[in-house]
Amino acid sequence: MTARRIHIATAGSKRLAFTFDGQPLQGVAGDTIASALLGVGVRIVGRSFKYHRPRGVWGGWTDDPNAIFDVSLAGVTKPNVQGTATLLEDGMIVRSVNSWPTARFDVKAGLDLLSPFLPAGFYYKMFKWPDWHLFEPAIRKMAGLGRVGPDVADGPDGLQIHDQCDVLVVGGGPAGLSAARAAAHAGQDVVLVDDHPDVGGSLRDNPCQIDGTAPAVWITPQTDAIKAAGGRIMARTTAFGIYDHSLISLHQTAPFATHPKLIRMRAGRVILATGAIDRPVVFGNNDLPGVMSLRGAAAYLHRHDVLTGTDITLLASAQDVAHFGPMFERAGAQVRVLPLETEGLRAVGRGKVRALSYGTNRHHADAVLCSAGLSPLVHLWCHAGGQLEWDAGRGAFLPGAGPDHLSIVGGARGANDLDQSIDDGHKAATGQTPAPLPSIAPLPTTPKPSRARQWIDLQNDVTTKDVALAAQENFASVEHLKRYTTLGMATDQGKTSNVNGLTALAVQLGKPIADVGTTRFRPPYVPVPLQLYRGARSSTQIAPLQRSVLEPQIRALGGAMAEYGGWLRPAWYGDDMTTAIAQECAQARNDVAMLDASSLGKIEVMGPDAAGFLNFVYYNSIANLPAGKIRYGFMLTERGIIYDDGVMARLDENHFVVSCSSSHVSGVTALLEAWRQDGHDPDRVFVHNVTQAWATVTVTGPKARDVVAALDLGIDLQAEAFAHMSLRLGTYDGMPVRVCRVSFTGELSFEISIARDSAPNLWDHVHQLGATPIGMEATSILRAEKGYIIIGKDTDGETMPQDLGLIGPRDRKTQPYVGNRGLQTPVAKATGRQQLVGLAVPEGATQLPTGAHLTAAGKSIGYVTSSYLSPTLGHPIALGLVQDGLSRLNADLTVYHLGENRSARIVPACWYDPKGDRLNA
Repeated sequence: MTARRIHIATAGSKRLAFTFDGQPLQGVAGDTIASALLGVGVRIVGRSFKYHRPRGVWGGWTDDPNAIFDVSLAGVTKPNVQGTATLLEDGMIVRSVNSWPTARFDVKAGLDLLSPFLPAGFYYKMFKWPDWHLFEPAIRKMAGLGRVGPDVADGPDGLQIHDQCDVLVVGGGPAGLSAARAAAHAGQDVVLVDDHPDVGGSLRDNPCQIDGTAPAVWITPQTDAIKAAGGRIMARTTAFGIYDHSLISLHQTAPFATHPKLIRMRAGRVILATGAIDRPVVFGNNDLPGVMSLRGAAAYLHRHDVLTGTDITLLASAQDVAHFGPMFERAGAQVRVLPLETEGLRAVGRGKVRALSYGTNRHHADAVLCSAGLSPLVHLWCHAGGQLEWDAGRGAFLPGAGPDHLSIVGGARGANDLDQSIDDGHKAATGQTPAPLPSIAPLPTTPKPSRARQWIDLQNDVTTKDVALAAQENFASVEHLKRYTTLGMATDQGKTSNVNGLTALAVQLGKPIADVGTTRFRPPYVPVPLQLYRGARSSTQIAPLQRSVLEPQIRALGGAMAEYGGWLRPAWYGDDMTTAIAQECAQARNDVAMLDASSLGKIEVMGPDAAGFLNFVYYNSIANLPAGKIRYGFMLTERGIIYDDGVMARLDENHFVVSCSSSHVSGVTALLEAWRQDGHDPDRVFVHNVTQAWATVTVTGPKARDVVAALDLGIDLQAEAFAHMSLRLGTYDGMPVRVCRVSFTGELSFEISIARDSAPNLWDHVHQLGATPIGMEATSILRAEKGYIIIGKDTDGETMPQDLGLIGPRDRKTQPYVGNRGLQTPVAKATGRQQLVGLAVPEGATQLPTGAHLTAAGKSIGYVTSSYLSPTLGHPIALGLVQDGLSRLNADLTVYHLGENRSARIVPACWYDPKGDRLNA
């Protein structure tokens, strides 16, 4: 007979319809895909990777390497879903992987006949002659498991959440429940996560009495006490990785076709109660469907009422036999027991196990339930840098030294006694040292000789002979063994294969397993859906839109909002764009205007070495900048390419404010921090991004001084006392302000920065004094009239300072700075570099298209970077990058765009007030 559902508690459960490889089947509510298949007698659930041998369910949860499926539901298809840990839903379409047309009848099953010619590493040798590329297409086509094609939809975007707690307990078994209850009772903020739909862990897999009560009776008071103390319990939540700075990544599963959730948890302490799993027994043909984990079979019995066989053979320790044997007998199975040290043991059957043979003995069996001991789940411990130590008695790697903020308890540290696990959890939560583990007699672990193949990695078809071959060919390091044989590289990450593989290698090398070592566990602990990492794919969830504190005031004045450099800013004011922009330009040129400049970077750099530091980071000389003065400058890449432009203001000897482009605030901050920590003393230079702490109202135009004077800032605003490119400190309504005489419009301008909470009052006051608000479109025209650049618009990934006519620092600055070597390369000094110039059109001609090619003698020599109709000048203006443009002034060019040719003349980039008289007024 085969596995069947015994209908103890599920007789009244809701039926769920699904298909497997096209066959209509039924499960019940609460089933996993694997338990549903076992419940209707399906043995072969897939095929192995290399030989396409039939594979059945091995484990009861995430330890299973075989039950991998492509699953579709409600228009969503996910490849390589782990069937043992995926809850069944009504209407699921389940397809086996690595098989065609079905798992039961796979046309590639004949590859197993070629296995003598396809040992470990065969592809490194067989396909070298005559040319690897002749075989590559076929091999790549056969590689992989699930199907990913144009029809695959991976479901909704993942939800991403940041969270924190005092204590995170991973695992809701007896040790985890005990730890969470004790920590919560002590007043700590506790989060308990468990990857099952309900907590209880091993108590639900193989129930046993606790203080004379049933497990369910014991579990409920624990969870009630945790919640009553303010603790949180997150079911169906897997901790799949531990990273730097106490970051734990949690995957909270949801119904199949809905949003999964990624929780980035920061915890003060982490208690790992992840438990342990059965180690397979290695014997002949031990990969046949029906050979299963002992505890996995117990979990199917107690969680899903599925009896995995009626004629069961147990291969386990005497203690496990005494505990589990009666469970299966009470469920109606006949149980036989074989010692772990049985010589010459092999499974017999075709497509599933039918009997066991050893020596001259043979007996029927439709299920072989195995456990060669328990392997603690120490993956997360290793993610955090924890060490492992070999315990010969338990035949397992146990946690050794580890980080101070991490504790590991219960089965995960090798404590397989229930009372000790509960005590472990309580002591870890209360800061006590756990009791030492008792010594136990070792179980037989060395594979016995057999003429039949003995399988170690069930998914990747690695046998004991493959390990022997690797050792013979001197792939004796565990890392080399892993890559040569693919041992432990299956989707279960070696949970069931690592220890047996290392044992087999130790036998071949004649070394103790402790000396052989183990490979490194890396995140994720279990396969994680790709959309979980991706999260949201669109709009502000990719790049959060930044907003000014003055947005309500701007909207009230009719501001048409749009995104500029990652900020929501007013494009213009009013209903008619063309009319509004022209009027705003005229207002700034002839009267007084105001604009919100809060988005400009405000990065404070301070400390005894601040001046030297900025002198190194910036192209322009900063060290000799006097206090109260401002200097325009470039930040370069190490290749000498312009990364950002901005102004530096020196408040005092050791205090500077860097004002960078709005879109580059985060990037400039990161670069300043990187250089601060590389080659500079981080205790003598400090970088603080305070952009969001200050708001800036700019007043610009010929009458700007009158408006600012009426604000009564306590500053002498006359040109003799407050010159262009200077900074003064004052107060407004009792709040400190920083006032900079810098201009992006080419007119007399004052940038007034104040604490963000006070900015709305300042804005309203400036408006009441007669200043008219202008938007970004007018500002862009005003700056272009002056020949001022916008980084990334009037520059590209090759533009250097000399291309904009700023050569002085390159030739005169003697101290080293970022990019100085790049500016001395042949490429930097070559002729034919694209340089910024103005582009004039013939009288009466229309505006040039931005991006149009500039050509000479039929060859493209540049392009238009900015182009506007200037309300001030009454004709179109443009800026462009042109090869050797600065030496070609007054030369004529052809402008090519979308099949049309036009003419333009190269002129200086500054169209308006070239002497700067209006700036210095």
